[in-house]
Amino acid sequence: MAAVPDRSDRQVSLFATTRWSIVGAAAGDDDTLAREGLAALFETYWAPLYRYVRRLGQREQDAEDLVQGFFASLLEGRGLRLADPQRGRFRAFMLASLKHYMANEWRREHRQKRGGFAQHLSIDWKDAETGLSLDPADERSPDKLYDREWAMALLDKVLDELAAEEEDFGRWKPFLSVSSGSIRYAEIAEEFGMTEGAARVAVHRLRKRYRHRLREEIGRTLVNGEMVEEEMASLFAALAE
Repeated sequence: MAAVPDRSDRQVSLFATTRWSIVGAAAGDDDTLAREGLAALFETYWAPLYRYVRRLGQREQDAEDLVQGFFASLLEGRGLRLADPQRGRFRAFMLASLKHYMANEWRREHRQKRGGFAQHLSIDWKDAETGLSLDPADERSPDKLYDREWAMALLDKVLDELAAEEEDFGRWKPFLSVSSGSIRYAEIAEEFGMTEGAARVAVHRLRKRYRHRLREEIGRTLVNGEMVEEEMASLFAALAE
């Protein structure tokens, strides 16, 4: 008799699929694991969406209510039926769905939804608010700033995953954001007590792993894998603006 995969094995299998596959599963039936997977995906998107709403002029408490209600609506499946994989980008779906929710539902429902998503996510609203208050005055549209927030959230997610997997990640992390030509391997070798060759290998390995994980993460948000390079360019363009 074949062994039954435990919960952790099923979770790994779930995240090997695309974001759109998870959306489709959650919208099409009552699969508990699919909904848990979708809730986990929201952990990347709630802060960019919250800040988007705040930049539209919503008060702090109203923005919390609105995003909570939006997530609850998606998990109930009603919002997920609007998903259009042909758009290609999960982030575009999330923002379009939020706009639809704001226009048609939040006035009627958001008060009763407050706190309803707490069982699915641990959300630090104050953290998002602090980041928002530190932003300099910016004349760019909330949509443009949402793209930047998305890019930062995606990078943070990849970095957090690497930190959990890589020993001594903290001391190597700074070299991920430095151009290859600017890295002083002799100084690294002396500081870390290794040969210069070993330092080169360590940095190269981590940078390669980081880029691979970033491409993998972006690829899971797309329908067409050929769009990965285009989306990578969009990510870095959003950070540079």
